[in-house]
Amino acid sequence: MATGALALGLSPAWAQNFNDPEEFAKQQEQLQATAEGPEGQPWVENIGGDMVEMPGLDLASGATVCFSNAGVNNPWRVVGFTNMTEELKNHSSIENFIHVDAEGSDDKQIADIDDLLAGGDCDVMIVSPNTTAALTPAVERACEAMPVIVFDRGVNTDCPETFVHPVGGYGFGIQGAEFIVDQLDEGSNVLMLRILPGVDVLETRYSAGRRILDEAGMNVVGAEFTDGDNAKTKSIVEDYLMRGTIDAVWMDAGATAVAAIEAFEDSGYDIPVFVGEDQQDFLRKWQDEGMTAIAPTYPAYQWRTAIIAASRVIEGGELPAPEWVLPQPAITQDTLADYVNPAMPPLHYAMCGCEEMEGYPEAWGGN
Repeated sequence: MATGALALGLSPAWAQNFNDPEEFAKQQEQLQATAEGPEGQPWVENIGGDMVEMPGLDLASGATVCFSNAGVNNPWRVVGFTNMTEELKNHSSIENFIHVDAEGSDDKQIADIDDLLAGGDCDVMIVSPNTTAALTPAVERACEAMPVIVFDRGVNTDCPETFVHPVGGYGFGIQGAEFIVDQLDEGSNVLMLRILPGVDVLETRYSAGRRILDEAGMNVVGAEFTDGDNAKTKSIVEDYLMRGTIDAVWMDAGATAVAAIEAFEDSGYDIPVFVGEDQQDFLRKWQDEGMTAIAPTYPAYQWRTAIIAASRVIEGGELPAPEWVLPQPAITQDTLADYVNPAMPPLHYAMCGCEEMEGYPEAWGGN
């Protein structure tokens, strides 16, 4: 995933094209690295970051943490936000939590951050940016007023205390594309399905996946935006099936993966090699149909880590900085059965790291 360009010594130009060979190679290596930290708790593990001692905040009472959220506008973000609110219960130093939802709008999120700054109630701010370049100035203004934690999606500045994220978008793209290359012959037809442009973690997924497929001699028949809409996803796949054979589908996010699979079934075609994600409906479909598939993940447990990072800023303690890089495992055929859980909703994300939390499974809609 693209971190702050300045923090990595990268040029601002790279931050716009999301296709940096050095970051690609770094994340390819991090996918194989051994994380440091308590085993079985990947939300507090760390890959290769320097530890910085936080002095703590000298507050008369419990802290107010403000969270500027890009949105709770897809199932992954719903699972993540539930993780966050449940994690808050573990931190007595956080007395108040103010959440503002940008509803997927850069303009609204910029205004939200400015409103939080004007209100003067925040001791620490957490930001999950809607898009990278647009939110950078707002994050920089927040950094001038208080400690800031950025997570999930990056910005082009190194002013936050840390940037919490799994290995990143390049890593996600690498895992899925390498799986396709391992399964198919050179010249096979691959359809790439994307969600939306301009978000660093999605752009880098695509650039990494495309690089690997092109270098392996795969025939990328199309790269289409689905807007995360099931009907549009099915329509796109059906249109490409009318044009010719599809040997594999690569997706930069998996919420509409089952809709894409159903397009093959409804049209009477075998399901091809498939790159989905760790939502339950895809995992169950994969298991039920005996598919050849992989589920790269962008683990929702990182939403827990954002709160843990804020608590360390408040209380004092060691914090990985300028990045807190979390493990990013993929679900494979060998591990699939460990993650399929019929008790959870179809769009629950299996890599939530939430199973031992007090409110599980009810808070996530399970039974």
